[in-house]
Amino acid sequence: QVQLVESGGGLVQAGGSLRLSCAASGRTSSTYAMGWFRQAPGNEREFVAAISASGGITRYADSVKGRFTISRDNAKNTMYLQMNSLKPEDTAVYYCAARRGSSWYFKTYEYEYWGQGTQVTVSS
Repeated sequence: QVQLVESGGGLVQAGGSLRLSCAASGRTSSTYAMGWFRQAPGNEREFVAAISASGGITRYADSVKGRFTISRDNAKNTMYLQMNSLKPEDTAVYYCAARRGSSWYFKTYEYEYWGQGTQVTVSS
């Protein structure tokens, strides 16, 4: 079992930055691929970014490419999402997710474990 806890959300003006963290506990996270998803009210949960177990492979949704950066520190069992140049349309609850495997994954059903989410609100 892996437990995931997100933090770092909040209210920021358009153009600002936030860094989300996802702390993993339980079984070691170094063998787990991880990802970030988000869900705005009335919308389905959507892929934001993914990172392989080693951290060597990263992938992004087109909507955040060039603005967001996913990373992980396996020694600290923590994954991050640096979000720059935030836009009002980035407003959502952000979730981190994990699954066993060395690759990267972008479908919600591919992930085994989920955090409780952290709210990000970008004002115009």
